[in-house]
Amino acid sequence: MEEENLGEIIIFEKKYSEKNLQLITGKKDVCSQIMDIPEEMLLLSEVIEDPRKLPYLLETFHTAQIKNEKAFHFALLRVQVDSDIRMHEDIQKYQQRKYVAETLEKLLYGELMLSIEENSGIEDD
Repeated sequence: MEEENLGEIIIFEKKYSEKNLQLITGKKDVCSQIMDIPEEMLLLSEVIEDPRKLPYLLETFHTAQIKNEKAFHFALLRVQVDSDIRMHEDIQKYQQRKYVAETLEKLLYGELMLSIEENSGIEDD
C-alpha cells in the first residue's frame, strides 16, 4: 500500500499519483510531460484515486470539452483492464475504480466498449 504514495506529482498545486497518471496516459514517463496532461485526464486521476468524488463531478465530466476523445476513451479502458487484473489485490478499491471508469464511459460514450453481452447467443433464432 505504501508503494502508491511514493510517486506523487504536484500539478497546479494538487497531488496526483504518478502510478495513476501513467495508467491514464498510457505513458511511463509522465514526469517529463506533466504540463501536457489534459485537464480531463487529471480529473479522471483524481476520481479513480477517490471514487467518492464521482457523484459530484458527473456534470463536470458530461460538459467537459475533452481535447482528445479517443485518448480519453482509452484511458477509461485502461482503468477497467487494470482494475480487473488487480482485483485480487484489493477487491473494494479496484471494483470502485472500475465502476468509476464504466460509469464515465456510459455517460460520455453511451455504452461500454468492453462489455460482455449478458444474453449473447440466447436470442439468436
